[in-house]
Amino acid sequence: MTSDSRTGGPNSGTDAPSPVALQPSGDPVEDHLTALDAALHGPPAAKARMLEELRGGLTDAVAERVRDGMPYERAAELAVRECGTADELRPACQHELTIAQIRHTARATAFATPLLVAAWYLLRTTAPSGSWQLPHAAHLLATQLTTFTALAALVTLVAITMTGTLARWIPTPHRLPRTVAWTSTTVTASMALTTFALATTTPLTANWPLTTLATLLTAASHALTAGPARASRHCARLPDQLLHR
Repeated sequence: MTSDSRTGGPNSGTDAPSPVALQPSGDPVEDHLTALDAALHGPPAAKARMLEELRGGLTDAVAERVRDGMPYERAAELAVRECGTADELRPACQHELTIAQIRHTARATAFATPLLVAAWYLLRTTAPSGSWQLPHAAHLLATQLTTFTALAALVTLVAITMTGTLARWIPTPHRLPRTVAWTSTTVTASMALTTFALATTTPLTANWPLTTLATLLTAASHALTAGPARASRHCARLPDQLLHR
């Protein structure tokens, strides 16, 4: 499985039940996959692909035994036993999904970075009208937060490289999941504060159209990163033995 195939789509930042998971059916294979699905956390699309691959392998193993004359129930039980229990498979599978979540969160932050740069440029060309302390302070706060978050976003870009091509030669750093999770959380929180500060400033600025546009850009950045950041925090809180093989 390549690193790119482990990532979900732009809207797969939240952890949700996999579409391939079924309710317990009495079938050892499906019950095994259901238990594993409930134990894993990560981008739903990546988890669905992982479970589908496991299902394919188990189905082939069962079919081979059935062709040899073994009853289906017994063949399924043996295939699941050879595959390993959900607890046995969980560390390796969760490691893969954590890497997928890191890449998804990093990409979401990367997509948001141009919006932050554009917002920063707009803020640098505008200033609150008059001498009211609150609008000036809000505008200054928004400018500083936008600058900070644009720089913080660069940290997550490193994660794309560390979990991509370089992962073939360099092991994934032990703290990378937590670093990406809390960096993206910082970016998301800063964008929320920036949006609020700009909304406060906009009615009292001479260039309110530009300030309004900057507000929309920061709000869009927050929307892009909030879901993936939340999912990354969830993965980062998992026990260390589930994050690293």
